[in-house]
Amino acid sequence: MQRENLRIGFVRRGFSPSGGAEAYLQRLAQGITATGCEVELFTTIAWPESAWPGKTIHRLRSPRPLEFANELERINPWKSCHLVVSLERVWRCDFFRAGDGVHQAWLERRTSYEPRLQKLRRIFNRKHSEILQLEKRLLGERGAARVIASSEMVRDEIVNCYAFPSESIDLIRNGVSVSEFGPAPLKRAAARTQLNLAPTDIAILFVGSGWERKGLRFAISAAESLADERARLLVAGRGNRNRFRSRRVVFFGEVNDVRPLLAAADIFLLPTWYDPFSNACMEAMAAGIPVITTRANGCSEIIQDKVHGSIVERASDVAGLTRALRFWSDESRRKNAQLALLEHATEFDLSRNVSLTLKTLLDYLASAESTSGKIRKT
Repeated sequence: MQRENLRIGFVRRGFSPSGGAEAYLQRLAQGITATGCEVELFTTIAWPESAWPGKTIHRLRSPRPLEFANELERINPWKSCHLVVSLERVWRCDFFRAGDGVHQAWLERRTSYEPRLQKLRRIFNRKHSEILQLEKRLLGERGAARVIASSEMVRDEIVNCYAFPSESIDLIRNGVSVSEFGPAPLKRAAARTQLNLAPTDIAILFVGSGWERKGLRFAISAAESLADERARLLVAGRGNRNRFRSRRVVFFGEVNDVRPLLAAADIFLLPTWYDPFSNACMEAMAAGIPVITTRANGCSEIIQDKVHGSIVERASDVAGLTRALRFWSDESRRKNAQLALLEHATEFDLSRNVSLTLKTLLDYLASAESTSGKIRKT
C-alpha cells in the first residue's frame, strides 16, 4: 500500500496543554503526515482542533476509561482506518503504545510512597479498577496485536505482569524536535531577566503534572538541603501549590511553551517514582541541561551518570538528590557537559522516532496483508 493511501487512527482520551503524551502525539502525527499518510484522532471533546495536525477528529462523549473504550468499540475505528494505534487502554487495537507505562506496576510502586489513607481510597477507586480491567484485556488477553514500549523498563513490566510475548513488543524510545530546544546565550540572558534570576542564581527546573508521582516533595527537600542561597527551584505543571510550599520555589502553573524556562535553567530535576520515559527530560538534554532523575524513569536508560546528568536509585533518596545538585551546581561541569548532552540528544531526534514508528507500522501492515490477502477491517 502507498503511504498516501494509508490512514492511521490514533486513540487518546482527554487533553492537557502541558501533557507529555499529548505533545508527543502531536509531533508524531505531524511527522507521519509529512510522509504522506493520513492521521485520524479518536478522543474526547477536551482535545482542541488546533492541537491536531490531521483533518479528522472523532469525538467520543465519555471521559471515563471503560465508557470511552465501549464507545470506541461501537464507533469501530477500522471503518475508516487501516491501522489503529492506541495510547489508551481500550478493548483492542493493532498497536498499543504504552506511553503511560503499566498501571499494575505503577500501583505497586505507588504503595511505597503514599500514606495509608490514600492506599485505602485507591482500593475503592473505580477508575483504577476500570484501567486494570482494560489493561488485562489488552496485554493479558492479547487485545493488542503488538505493543510499542518507550523503555526497557516498560517492556520488562509488560512481560512480567502479563506474560505478553517479548517478541511482540517493539522498543522505540521517545523523540523530541532537537532543533527547537538548542541553547542560545541571548535567549538565556533574556529569559533569566524576565524570571528575575540573578546571574549567580542556580536555576533548578522541575516540569511535570501529577506532582506527587513526579516527586516534587523530594525535589523541594533536596533544594532546601542544598543549603545554597543561590538555588531557585522553578516548578511548571499542574498540581496543588498549597501542598508544596517553600521559599525556594517559584510556581509557573501549566505552560504551553517550556522553552523560555529551559533557556533560563541550569539543572533539570525530576525525582519521579514512576515515569515510563520522560519527554521533559529529553527536552532538557536537547537544551544542553544536565538531568537529575531516578532509575524509575525510563529516560534514565539513556543517561550516563555524571556525563549527561545523575541517576538516583529512589525518589526518596533526598541525600542522593542533594549530592547530585551539589555536583551540577559547578558551572564549569555544566559547561563541559553541554556538548555531550547536545550530541547525545540528536540520537533521539523526533525524525528518528517517526521513521522507526512508521516502519514498524508499515511492516506490520505488509505482514498482515500477505497473510490475509487484505487489510484488516472489522
